[in-house]
Amino acid sequence: MRLVKPPPAPRPEDPVAHNIRAMVELAQEARDDRTEMGRVTDTIGRIAGSLTFITIHAVWFAGWIALNVTRFAFDPYPFSFLNLVVALEAVILTSVVLLTQNHMTRLADRRAALDLQINLLSEQELTAMLHMLNGLCARLGVHISIHDERVQQLLAETDVHKIAVALDVGLDGQPK
Repeated sequence: MRLVKPPPAPRPEDPVAHNIRAMVELAQEARDDRTEMGRVTDTIGRIAGSLTFITIHAVWFAGWIALNVTRFAFDPYPFSFLNLVVALEAVILTSVVLLTQNHMTRLADRRAALDLQINLLSEQELTAMLHMLNGLCARLGVHISIHDERVQQLLAETDVHKIAVALDVGLDGQPK
């Protein structure tokens, strides 16, 4: 009879790799949730924000002006048609940039809310661990004199609203 070794237990995943995978999945979900128009505005914004776009426009403007100061001018000085085209392009690009910024703001707000939720959960977990540690010490008869007022404050639940008001007063000088 031959003994078969059981397969090794799966190694726990590296926490950093796990977090990176979670972040990539969240980013992918955000990309997948974009509408077709959102994808188009993202693409236009990415192109319009490139050095190539600026270079092409500089060459185009120089060529337009150079052509229109010759006898082949179709838009003579003060280049009214060029001004119209540039103004229309500016309106469209501004709208695209605003749409892209609105999307980025929504993503940043979502990430901030997620970050706050995780921080609050971490704070609650740490408070619970302090209570468990305090309870273990008491049960084992280990007396630790806690003279530090900060430790006593950390044993209390954190009042998020109180902290927010204190932060507002500290930043603005007045509560909101």
